[in-house]
Amino acid sequence: MPERIYVTYPGEFYDDALTVEAAIKNRSKSAEAASLLCSKLQERKTRRDEMVQYLANKRRISFDEMWHQLLVGDYQPLTPDETKALDTIEGD
Repeated sequence: MPERIYVTYPGEFYDDALTVEAAIKNRSKSAEAASLLCSKLQERKTRRDEMVQYLANKRRISFDEMWHQLLVGDYQPLTPDETKALDTIEGD
């Protein structure tokens, strides 16, 4: 079974909204929260892909390689020196 994730308490207003939303749909709060999260992630797919592509382009690697680095936790932000080094290579 996949690892369970924990989310910070959203505050009284959103917790109440989630409670009501779950009750209307006859779901647990956890099930409703997962459904809402998946819906939001689907909604943001295009923008997320654009961001991953930007990072990949900056590093001169493929989208798939950048996605993999982010997914497995190998991603590290480039330092200013690393960015300059890439710019120098491009300028040659």
